[in-house]
Amino acid sequence: MIVLGSTSEVAQAFVEKALEEGEKYEKIYLFTSSKETTERFARHIDVKFFQQSEVIELDLMKEIDYNTFDTVSSNVLFCATGYLGEGTEEGLYDHKNTEKIIDINYSKLVPVMNYFALKFESRRSGTIIGLSSVAGDRGRQSNFIYGSAKAAFTAYLSGLRNYLFDKKVHVLTVKPGFMATKMTEGLPLNPKLTATPKQAAACIYKAYKNGKNVAYVLPVWGIIMMVIRNIPEFIFKKLKL
Repeated sequence: MIVLGSTSEVAQAFVEKALEEGEKYEKIYLFTSSKETTERFARHIDVKFFQQSEVIELDLMKEIDYNTFDTVSSNVLFCATGYLGEGTEEGLYDHKNTEKIIDINYSKLVPVMNYFALKFESRRSGTIIGLSSVAGDRGRQSNFIYGSAKAAFTAYLSGLRNYLFDKKVHVLTVKPGFMATKMTEGLPLNPKLTATPKQAAACIYKAYKNGKNVAYVLPVWGIIMMVIRNIPEFIFKKLKL
């Protein structure tokens, strides 16, 4: 398995869920911008599951040497790379905050995804799982920079799924709603609409095994976002969402 954004609690929970379900991997490649944190997780799965892994540094804000990835090979790619950024009014208009949100969630991430998608295409097998967000389903004032980047990533995954379909490679788009993670710590989240990393991992793993194209986490978010998408614009623009 190839994991992009392996410091993500959801990514780590998914790896554990897959191993608990008996999935076997010659090696799990853990790409991370924080090697120390990820190496602790690598030791954990080695002790608990006797699973070999390799931690590889990947900082999307720096120049990437793709040649260092030549030996990386797997049949599953799990991408949990993301950056919420500063959502205050000041943050929304801060150019550095804006650039970082767009770079990490889309513009610097897509070339890395394409690199591995090409490997999957040439092998004519595999599954690519990409974590987008319900924030990308419709732009809202509370996080329209983050939401726009996730909307672009959702569209990318949709196009990639269409492109890779006849190459026997499946692409699963995951759209989490509220998540109880370090990234959202301190935010006023509705507990009934908030998933833990373990809940998210179970939902994603089920969608992966069932060959789903799109999965909402939690499933109720599919209904919520259908309603939000269908609110007429002349009403929607007046709402505080």
